[in-house]
Amino acid sequence: MLSFLIEKEFKQLSRNKIIPRMLVALPLMAMLVFPWAANQEVKNVRVDVVDNDHSPLSQRLVCEIGGSAYFNISGTSETYPDALRKVDSDEADMIFVIPQNFEKDLVNGQDTQIQIAANAVNGTKGALGSSHMASMLAGSTALREYSEKVKVTSAGKEIPPFSVSPLYKFNPSLDYKVFMVPALMVMLLTIICGFLPALNIVGEKEIGTIEQINVTPVGKFQFILAKMIPFWIIGVVIMGFCLFLAKLVYGITPAGSLWTLMLFSGIYILVVSGMGLVISNYASTIQQAMFVSFFFIMIFFLMGGMFTPVSSMPDWAQAITIVNPLKYFIEVMRLIYLKGSKFADMIPQFMALCGFAVAFGSWAIISYKKSK
Repeated sequence: MLSFLIEKEFKQLSRNKIIPRMLVALPLMAMLVFPWAANQEVKNVRVDVVDNDHSPLSQRLVCEIGGSAYFNISGTSETYPDALRKVDSDEADMIFVIPQNFEKDLVNGQDTQIQIAANAVNGTKGALGSSHMASMLAGSTALREYSEKVKVTSAGKEIPPFSVSPLYKFNPSLDYKVFMVPALMVMLLTIICGFLPALNIVGEKEIGTIEQINVTPVGKFQFILAKMIPFWIIGVVIMGFCLFLAKLVYGITPAGSLWTLMLFSGIYILVVSGMGLVISNYASTIQQAMFVSFFFIMIFFLMGGMFTPVSSMPDWAQAITIVNPLKYFIEVMRLIYLKGSKFADMIPQFMALCGFAVAFGSWAIISYKKSK
């Protein structure tokens, strides 16, 4: 009986003119377009320069900034208010101000200060742009040559020069796609395996086929299981397809076990499919199911650590994420993809996802009303 019900579900999906195409188009779009568009890398920041020194050192600093991959010199201004007006008119993103007698003060060992002003309407771009420029100035070749001419002393003793060499673990190139691609895989599974089951039962209610099922001897457990298995198969296939695209296009492969990754993916698919069926059981129309699904999926995305770390959220928000299954799966994806963690390191996430799967699956069975 179960095999016939599963066959029925696949036939219903294949007869739909849009869903099979979307099951192919959405992963392609998410894996080939979104990693390039949805990133927080700061490049081509327009910088307006206010050079009050006009010394060889200030000119070398401006050339170094213009030669960076992060910044473009959009123009120069005589005064800071003139540069500020360019920022107001969206002709520049940052202002780089070099004070008068900058080189002279530096050579004489006097305190001097360079001002960096950023347009913080886009807070991320402003903060990262300022940080990139400050880091670049700290390692500037021009300033390093001048600093060697200046002896730094403390308590009458010369302080030897030193340098700081950062080491970036798990993502040495600081490539944002390595961080974003696993998150996009989670997003795909949540949308496809969460939305489609949510529209399934309520869709049958609207067209009347659910009444034909209700008069058959099919039990509630068999019925819900037949609804979940096709979406579980679809989710696993899509996950494998995304892993293939990540390897082929970006050269990104899991640092840990692929089988462990697929195990957690299979459990997470059961979680979101069960949640979708629960929504479908309670909804009376497709519009209700879509709205409720969108409501919960948006909360999952924004409070699951997909784009911002959970540790950076307020305490009350971190407490809410405890009941967010996406939080645990996104942790697993990044632990396996970036750190190469083993199954023993992710037992808390495994137990949490299994608990969600059992809870939502049981809820879907109990909430399904089968009239006899």
